[in-house]
Amino acid sequence: MSDEFPKIRLRIVLAPGVAFGPGKADLLQGIAETGSLSAAGKRLKMSYKRAWSLISDLNSQFAEPVVETEKGGSGGGGGSRLTPFGERLLVTFRSIETSLETGAAADLSALTGMVKPVLAEAERSA
Repeated sequence: MSDEFPKIRLRIVLAPGVAFGPGKADLLQGIAETGSLSAAGKRLKMSYKRAWSLISDLNSQFAEPVVETEKGGSGGGGGSRLTPFGERLLVTFRSIETSLETGAAADLSALTGMVKPVLAEAERSA
């Protein structure tokens, strides 16, 4: 998703205590792009402990593992990757985001028109 306004931040609650939203999706995207849980977390200004906790939660809450990790040796060399299930989860979430943004475009435009012009302009300049 871009930093342009308006934007929708989608968080889906799938079951009690099981939610998936932009933070977890961005973490998965980062892992897919870098092959590293640590690097993905750093991109999001997230501690390794927090990133690991989120991935651990995802792996335990979904029907199949979302991320696989390899432990590195004394010289490093470990890595992380999305499982095929994790790839499908991310693609499905991004598809829902796109559908929602497309379907709500007219309503978003109407809502944007309700914002004070000074605030709307400040956000565009930021």
